[in-house]
Amino acid sequence: MSAVKRFFAYFTIFEKLLWLFSVTITIATFFIFKNKDYITLASCLIGVSSLIFCAKGNPFGMMLMIFFATFYGVVSFICRYYGEVITYVGMTMPMSILSLISWLKNRHTKTEVKVRDITKKDVYILIIATTIITLAFFFILKALKTSNLPVSTLSITTSFVAVYLTYKRSPLFALAYAVNDIVLITLWTIQSFISVGYVPVAVCFTVFLINDLYSYFNWLKMRKRQGEK
Repeated sequence: MSAVKRFFAYFTIFEKLLWLFSVTITIATFFIFKNKDYITLASCLIGVSSLIFCAKGNPFGMMLMIFFATFYGVVSFICRYYGEVITYVGMTMPMSILSLISWLKNRHTKTEVKVRDITKKDVYILIIATTIITLAFFFILKALKTSNLPVSTLSITTSFVAVYLTYKRSPLFALAYAVNDIVLITLWTIQSFISVGYVPVAVCFTVFLINDLYSYFNWLKMRKRQGEK
């Protein structure tokens, strides 16, 4: 079997359709609203592609997430969403690198990470760290006069929870990202009232939400299958 056939055989029919739907609606929305910011388009396409790999616990998804965080940081900087810049460039990207290392070191198979349940210690660390980060960045973002401060702060909170759980290889990371998607849909919908060119970004995170929900249920199946083995 050729490399191309093996690649497509790796995904289920549903996963192929999900990725095709995600890419199609992202591109269509981009051109419908006559957006000429191709960095935004590239960011969204890299993001939806990373999610389909992450849904299967494939470390390649983390590699794509690193690139997504970089592109998305640029888009956020243009909109003065400094919270998003700090979150994705200063936190999501470094944590994605750590997660990539963690996933590569803890593989169930060559293309699938070993699923792990979080411990009570992990929960305590997460609560304390999230509280500190939320309070610290609230004042930092306030000093930077960040647009939509409450929503931007909430985005940092949910993003940190998500990246921490991703690093820990817990299925809950997908639910945390789903909550973060809802926050970001709100954030970019607000921005879209200022410029319709950012409607594709809001749509992009709506697509992310669908993908993250699928990731959660697929990771539960992965955990069950790995436990049986």
